[in-house]
Amino acid sequence: MSELDLDRLLIHYREDPYEDFVVETPNTGWVRFMADDGMKVEGPKGTWQHIPGTLLYVLERERNRIPVHAHINGTISELQVDLNGKFVEANTYLMSVRHPMTKDEVIDKILKQVLVTFNAPERAKYFFPPEITYKLEKKKHGTVLVRPGEEIIIMSLMKRDTPLIYNGEPGIIHTVYFQPNISIDQGEPLLGICPPGKLNYIRKIVQKIQNEWA
Repeated sequence: MSELDLDRLLIHYREDPYEDFVVETPNTGWVRFMADDGMKVEGPKGTWQHIPGTLLYVLERERNRIPVHAHINGTISELQVDLNGKFVEANTYLMSVRHPMTKDEVIDKILKQVLVTFNAPERAKYFFPPEITYKLEKKKHGTVLVRPGEEIIIMSLMKRDTPLIYNGEPGIIHTVYFQPNISIDQGEPLLGICPPGKLNYIRKIVQKIQNEWA
């Protein structure tokens, strides 16, 4: 990424510092909205994100009422009010949550275009093997080197733990995108890996954003 590209991205995020998260039904069922258009909502809270976010809607399916909460803070937009009280199919669009990005989130979004991401192969929970955990605890992020063939992460799915092997170019674990007790969707990044020769360049990008993002 050139310096000119970084300037362009910063202008883009200053002009539109929001990210829209689509809310769709996971299954068929009867929908009852609990939020209004324009309402501010909050995501989960607590050390382990164990306190649910604002209740958005309830999906009734085979006499089971399933409450669905916001997973991020923001403002409700495009609420499909005509669907309230109606039976809907799976993956029906209900609303969006317009989330104001923080400086750290802008840094993450820009770095994902520079770092090599190691993505989740399945929707599952992930955690580090003991060797990687030990290295991360003993050293600062940005100094733990991973090599091809190394067991880099463990996928926990259906009560079975599967080690995942890193097959990319040697690199440094720069960013960890997951938390051990929270499920990650398939394709979402778990780690941001930085080639050792680009580490100073990455640091300059972060410093520039820190200095220029109000």
